[in-house]
Amino acid sequence: MIEKLQIIHPEMALFAATCIVLLIGLSGRSALRSACAPLTGVALLAAAWLGLQSPGADSELMQGMPFPGLLPYAKTLIALIGLLILPMLAGTVDRSYEKAVERGEVYNPMRSTRGEFYAFFMLSLIGVMLCATADDLIWLFLALELTSLPTYIMVAMSTSRLRSQEAGVKYFFLGAFGAAMFLYGFALLYGATGSTFLSEIREAMAEPGGAGPMAMLGLVMVIVGVSFKIAAVPMHFYAADVYQGAGTTVAAFLAFAPKAAGFFTLLILLGAVGWTHGPNGDALPPELRVILWVIAALTMTIGNTLALLQTSVKRILAYSSVAHSGYMLVGLIAGPGAGSIASNGLAAMLFYLLCYGVMTTGAFAAIAALERRAADGGREEIDSIEDLRGLCRVYPLVGWSMVVCSLSLLGLPPLLGFFGKLMLFTSAISAGEIVLVVVMGLNSAVAAFYYLRLAGYPLLEQRHDEAESPTLTPAPGRRLAACVAAVGVVALVVFISPLQRASHEATQLTPLPAVVEVKPASEAEVARR
Repeated sequence: MIEKLQIIHPEMALFAATCIVLLIGLSGRSALRSACAPLTGVALLAAAWLGLQSPGADSELMQGMPFPGLLPYAKTLIALIGLLILPMLAGTVDRSYEKAVERGEVYNPMRSTRGEFYAFFMLSLIGVMLCATADDLIWLFLALELTSLPTYIMVAMSTSRLRSQEAGVKYFFLGAFGAAMFLYGFALLYGATGSTFLSEIREAMAEPGGAGPMAMLGLVMVIVGVSFKIAAVPMHFYAADVYQGAGTTVAAFLAFAPKAAGFFTLLILLGAVGWTHGPNGDALPPELRVILWVIAALTMTIGNTLALLQTSVKRILAYSSVAHSGYMLVGLIAGPGAGSIASNGLAAMLFYLLCYGVMTTGAFAAIAALERRAADGGREEIDSIEDLRGLCRVYPLVGWSMVVCSLSLLGLPPLLGFFGKLMLFTSAISAGEIVLVVVMGLNSAVAAFYYLRLAGYPLLEQRHDEAESPTLTPAPGRRLAACVAAVGVVALVVFISPLQRASHEATQLTPLPAVVEVKPASEAEVARR
């Protein structure tokens, strides 16, 4: 077990920073409490660098993993998207309390929750990284729960309003239901294969008749349970209410971190089954393929259809997140392909996860950068799409960031989202999933309506009442995150080829062990022995 420490260096760096942040968050000095965010940023930079140094496919430590080259790509991706989300978090908690401390009205550092908030943020990212590292069902379950449990508290404390607490409770109970489902699926997998180690599960599945009814039922329950993490049908109901109730910065985190953990989990679990059941040796077992096919088609269709009916920007982006989960499931269904980058659906899924993380963070950051007067006289984050009217004229950086990220989420060329969707389309076509490609194309056309609304309101519309117009929040980090994401949506196009190659190398599946048929000994051989 001690050798596992060599593959979790990024997690160790983040955990050390978590412990320090928890302590300085309770300091009586405001300067030390303010150091929580910079220290978190340093830890994420260190985790990104250590992620690049993680053992790859050529390391002996990774030979038992279905995807031995996954770690460098996955851990670097998680750390960098976390670094993009980090500037948004300033002012999410303790803003009014710290102002009261400055005025001398209150002074009790124990009431400050800044340290706990950043600690929960890093703990959840540690959980996502551990999901990509898992080689055991017990490890995988604990990693998924480490990803989710901090987010329940982050949602509840993200604003001082009751709707955040309501969203946190709803998210917690539905999350517990999803966890129970995939945990029971893990138990069935253990009962069917006799092991919790993924390498031994792969060997058991490779034997004739290895994927028996109990194993299939366990995998189906795991898929349905993990659907909660990725906000896919039939476990998508919570998304809009929780995203709207939570603070916008926490909603941005929910849109990426649990989703990434869920897709890494599905990737390595389906890798244990192996894409060796098709005529060309590149397909999942028929039962799993049909279930994933139905979930992907329904997730895309329901997510986009419900997004059309919304007037809340956060609810639109919540259902957009649901639809994008359906798109990424197409890559899982397509499988590893024939060996080329264009036909590798697993690489397309990982590459699209990168694109999605940048695009959706930028959209949420643009919303989080704005606030308006609340009914009680205070300030609150904007939520209505009407608040986006004329944004490009009044606040050009925020407005154009919203426009660029929305058009990229639509998949408009030559932005980053276009190349992500193109890779999904080509891999699905190579896998012969023509009907699913048509469904995906129609859903992309439907999504154009609400994405063009998100881009058109800031760019083309005029404000009706300047007195009620939103203003910028006093947290400049949110504007910075929006601008960096918008620049990334454009600039990363230059690095499309190396990024696609990296995702392709990360998804090279270890060949299943050859099954040697053992013939019973003849009577003469038995007599000789």
